[in-house]
Amino acid sequence: MSKMDSSRQSRRSFLAAGAGVAASVLAKPAAAGAGNPANQPPNVPEWTKSLGEGVAVRPYGKPSKFEKDVVRRDVEWLTASRESSVSFTPLHELEGIITPNGLCFERHHGGIAEVDPADHRLMIHGLVERPLILTLEELKRYPRVNRIHFMECAANSGMEWRGAQLNGCQFTHGMIHCVQYTGVSLRTLLEEAGVKTNGKWLLVEGADAAAMDRSLPIEKALDDCIIAYKMNGEALYPEQGYPMRLVVPGWQGNLWVKWLRRIKVGDQPWHTREETSKYTDLMPNGKARRFTWSMDAKSVITSPSPQAPIRHGKGFTIVSGLAWSGAGKVKRVDVSLDGGRNWWPARLDGPVLDKALTRFYYEFDWNGEPLLLQSRVQDETGYVQPSKAELRKIRGVNSIYHNNGIQTWHVQANGEVENVEVA
Repeated sequence: MSKMDSSRQSRRSFLAAGAGVAASVLAKPAAAGAGNPANQPPNVPEWTKSLGEGVAVRPYGKPSKFEKDVVRRDVEWLTASRESSVSFTPLHELEGIITPNGLCFERHHGGIAEVDPADHRLMIHGLVERPLILTLEELKRYPRVNRIHFMECAANSGMEWRGAQLNGCQFTHGMIHCVQYTGVSLRTLLEEAGVKTNGKWLLVEGADAAAMDRSLPIEKALDDCIIAYKMNGEALYPEQGYPMRLVVPGWQGNLWVKWLRRIKVGDQPWHTREETSKYTDLMPNGKARRFTWSMDAKSVITSPSPQAPIRHGKGFTIVSGLAWSGAGKVKRVDVSLDGGRNWWPARLDGPVLDKALTRFYYEFDWNGEPLLLQSRVQDETGYVQPSKAELRKIRGVNSIYHNNGIQTWHVQANGEVENVEVA
């Protein structure tokens, strides 16, 4: 590690290195397995010799057939039923901060509800002056807002509490996505209904087979919550709650009720037993943290990672990753190549938004020595992401929720990557 030059390359040296790489590629024959050697310049590949399909053949665009492996994946043994399970976002295959709609992770309690919007209503009732029953079209008549936010399941990284378990950031951190939501501020609808002075809590309920419901404090509802009907500009996908869902920025995903059909205003939370099991984090002394809704600052290196090993060998290498915080904006991210002994500042690239994913990069020259890659985020409140050891000293290992400990990837000399723990 001491022999590694970890300083960033200047623009001039980077361009020179790029030219050298290009010259090397042109001078050498194609490596085995690197496509069809006959299609190396100056040969003309077959796909340039005939016309392609016309515009009417693919009325809804799909990824190239050569990207067929970029998909959500599940872990079959994780739950007893696929209808109450999880599929994971392929973070290692993505760049930027926006998750494509078809790759947003899924978490269901009764399977995907296929809701006919013409037969769907949203009811707001309880401790209100003017109960409301709204169709989707009526909801769209209210003033619209557009917000980019991440949504993370409280159990994201939950399998890692007792040690390294799943070999891939898709599985360790893939219960998260970030999209632009379009909809109506929940505050607007509550003001329209006229919440009574003793209205302190909301019961929010979905139209799925599980009748998924959760309790939400009125303060959060009036702050930044949205009832969304669009994601990334198009209608919600069925697995994301079509035709409407609740968006609760910065808070754990089980509050983001999908297929939303009912909001009841009350003076206390509902379903105490449900909340005891869903909203608590078991501590080493047998007690539990309750109502731990907000998602703490967290980050992960998405490449290199177990599903995205280093294939190019020694030389200029780009570390890419994601950081986020339920408390606001990401302030900075640091990267370590040696398991946390030394840290270097990463470069934040693209928009840095409130309660949204933030993309970071770190570039260095890899000399082929093994690495222990880590990332550590600090949010705008000053909170710094802890190591797993620091987190366990306080929280123990009894919970499956809210694990925001620093992730370690072991990069081997051959470029393969493994999920590991460091002391």
